[in-house]
Amino acid sequence: MNNVLEKTDFKNLGQRRQGKVRDVYEQTDKLILIATDRYSAFDRNLALIPYKGRMLTQITNFWFDQTKDIIANHVFGSPDPNVIVAKKCKVLPIEIVPRAYISGVTGTALWVIYQNGKRDFGDFILPDGLRKNQKLDQVVLTPTTKSDVHDQPINSKEIIEQGIIEEKLWKQIEEISLKLFARGQEIAASRGLILVDTKYEFGLDENGNLTLIDEIHTPDSSRYWQVATYQQKFDQGLEPEYFDKEFLRLWFKENCDPYKDAVLPQAPKELVNELSNRYIRIYEQFTGQKFIPQDNEPIIERIAKNLKPYQIQ
Repeated sequence: MNNVLEKTDFKNLGQRRQGKVRDVYEQTDKLILIATDRYSAFDRNLALIPYKGRMLTQITNFWFDQTKDIIANHVFGSPDPNVIVAKKCKVLPIEIVPRAYISGVTGTALWVIYQNGKRDFGDFILPDGLRKNQKLDQVVLTPTTKSDVHDQPINSKEIIEQGIIEEKLWKQIEEISLKLFARGQEIAASRGLILVDTKYEFGLDENGNLTLIDEIHTPDSSRYWQVATYQQKFDQGLEPEYFDKEFLRLWFKENCDPYKDAVLPQAPKELVNELSNRYIRIYEQFTGQKFIPQDNEPIIERIAKNLKPYQIQ
């Protein structure tokens, strides 16, 4: 299929490493981030979703632009719909997850940990009696260690005491994360959506300045629900109307053990198509731009052509 990108293997763009979703090529002062169509959850790749990488890149570009007054980001440019050329930063080894609701099905999800009996999360304490998908009294920050295998929850005290990030910088990260999340909530609400939770990653640039890296407010890093139906669904004890990839995560959770089973069932074609359509709808809803596929040439050939100026001789 011309419209699906599973992986890349360019020989002249620098040292390649493969993340869950992105193929990253490292050069002296920059990174070339190519978003593939791999769908990742439960610490493994589950499916290929047409146009996913392209939509991820375009949504990320939109949000970086909408938040650049809050914090500088790592983007140099975007020479291809699937590609971001980014400033190389020293990556901070913590992901920070703001949450406005208690939800989720993965091992690090607040709802799963709460269901298992935990109430004291180090930085905040949750009361008994909360229901899944309930709005919290205030936004909470739930950091995790950053790992290619499996992220682990950690709190502010542990981060500082273990010397992972020094206290002054950590306070800055917390403050900026809350500002970014508030901006995300505000813009999402204006588009009829609830930004439920999200994930931020930070680095330090060549001058030691805090910089927003990776992606921001995409369907891969965020949970979105429809505003119009949330309260009715919650009152009825039903799952919210998702506008992200959660429904496919739920399908795998219901049809196998995605953490333990060596071989997983193939994602149903209708769910793959639905998820592809959701990425497109989120892109259109946020940016106001109409998505035009332009499938007249294979993605890999288009990317190779657009990245010619970045080839290492």
